[in-house]
Amino acid sequence: MSAPSVYPVTRDEEAEREAILAVIVDNEPGVLARVVGLVSARGYNIESLTVAEVDIEKHHSRITVVTRGTPSKIDQIKAQLTRLVPVRRVIDVSEEQGALTRELALVKIAGKGEHRVEAMRLAEIFRARALDTTHTSFIFEVTGARDKINAFIDLMTPLGLVETSRTGVLSIRRGVEPDIASLDAGSPDLGPPHDGPPRTGPPRTGPPRTGPEDKADA
Repeated sequence: MSAPSVYPVTRDEEAEREAILAVIVDNEPGVLARVVGLVSARGYNIESLTVAEVDIEKHHSRITVVTRGTPSKIDQIKAQLTRLVPVRRVIDVSEEQGALTRELALVKIAGKGEHRVEAMRLAEIFRARALDTTHTSFIFEVTGARDKINAFIDLMTPLGLVETSRTGVLSIRRGVEPDIASLDAGSPDLGPPHDGPPRTGPPRTGPPRTGPEDKADA
């Protein structure tokens, strides 16, 4: 019987979780490369990545990154992202109870006879829309959560799956308060936005500051 380890092990710290991070940034050259480089530099694979300008007047873009890691490493990634000057806000969507995530996929199927009939039946169940139809192929458009998209693709594979094209995960929080509007008043998650050089002190892991230091930072 082996002796117990003298080093404390916390299961919660070892267990990896999926993290969906919505990063609000200034729309300027090189921002996407810096965000992606920061995540990949820590050895984590980016499972999904979407980016688009969401506020034309203020030139803000929203980058949604899906990755996987231990809770402590995910916290480090979020803290490091906030140190980048173009980053205005980081939202861990995977920890938000009032958040919606959706993805769109285009799925091409080639088949005849029974396979063709079964593909149409499954498409109706998943509420997939046929964008193109020939005597030997279909192209379906399906939207929903990642689990739904994955299940649809798995079921279509033996029926003649040819290829797929996916947008990646999109996210938005429920309620009347938009994520970008709160930037003017300062982010409740990360404190007020900063326009100066990157912060050089250690990243804050506790609750937002409410003392006079906040006023100085603003």
